[in-house]
Amino acid sequence: MALLFSLKRWWRRKFGGGTGRDPEATDEFATLSSLTLDPGRLRLRVGVVSVRGNYREHNEDNYFVPGRRPVRYDGSGDSGETSAVTLDPPNLFIVADGMGGQHGGEQASLMAVELIPREVAKRLAPGDAEPRHVQEAIREAVAQVNQEILGSSGAMTEFANMGTTVVLAQFLPDKVYVAGLGDSRAYRLRDGVMECLTKDHSLARALLDAGTITAEELDNHKFRNVLYLYLGSKDARTGPEDFRVMDVRRGDRFLMASDGLTGVIADDEMARVLGTVDDPQEAAALLKNLALANDSKDNITCLIVHVVAHE
Repeated sequence: MALLFSLKRWWRRKFGGGTGRDPEATDEFATLSSLTLDPGRLRLRVGVVSVRGNYREHNEDNYFVPGRRPVRYDGSGDSGETSAVTLDPPNLFIVADGMGGQHGGEQASLMAVELIPREVAKRLAPGDAEPRHVQEAIREAVAQVNQEILGSSGAMTEFANMGTTVVLAQFLPDKVYVAGLGDSRAYRLRDGVMECLTKDHSLARALLDAGTITAEELDNHKFRNVLYLYLGSKDARTGPEDFRVMDVRRGDRFLMASDGLTGVIADDEMARVLGTVDDPQEAAALLKNLALANDSKDNITCLIVHVVAHE
C-alpha cells in the first residue's frame, strides 16, 4: 500500500496535479550558500550542487540534506545561509545516482533519498550511539528500500529494471558511519590527506581485486561503469556490505559525489579544492564547474560537509 501511494504521489508530481512549475526548467538545482546544522557536539557546514551536466536531458541524480528538498522538488532558488535546524534522523546525508532510463532512474534515486532517512529514523532511537545499533539500523533501512525499489520495477513499465547507486554518511556526536552501494563515492580530507572511504561495486573493480587487471587499466576498462551491486539489485537484499566507522574531528572535510564528478576529476585535484576553499557551497560549485569543463558525460552531484566546531 505504501509502495503504491509513493508511486502515485511521484506520478502526480512528475506529470501533473501540482503547481504547474516545471522542475526541469532550470539546469542547476540547489546551488545555494552553505547550510549550517547543529547536531549537538559538532557543527557541520554543508554545501550541495546537482546538475544535468553537458549531455543529459534529465538529472537522474538526487541527494538528501536535512532541511532541503530533493532535486526533483528543489526549484525555489533560495540563497543565503540557513540557520541551524533540528533534524530527524540527525545528520544523515545521501547521494544517489539513478539508473534504468529517465523515469526509472529518477524514481529510484528519489525513492532512495526519501525513504532511507525515514527507515533509519524508525530503527534508530534518538540518542542511540551504540555502533552495532547504528550499523544495523542503516543496513536494515537500505535493505528495506532495496525491496521497495525491486517491487516498483514491476509496477509500471516506465520503472522496469530501475536502480540507483547510494552513498550515505550518518554523523553522530563523535563518529561518522559511511556506506555505499554502486560507484558513488565518499571521501575524507584530514590534515591534508585525502582518503576514499567507499569501494566501487563495478565489474572492473572486481577484476582488479581478483588480480585480473592492473590499477593502470582500471580507469579506462570497458567494465568500469558496469555495476554488480546497487540499490534495486537482488544482491543488495541485505543492505551495504561494508561500513567505515571513524571518529570526527574539527577540520575534517567530507565529499560525497556521483561518478559524473569523481569519474572526471583526479583525487588530488578534488583534495586541492576541498582543502583550500573554506565555504563548502563554493567548493561544491567549483568542483561541479571543473567536472563540466572536463567534459563529464553524466549528471553531476557534489555534497560537501565541513566539521567546523565542537560545542
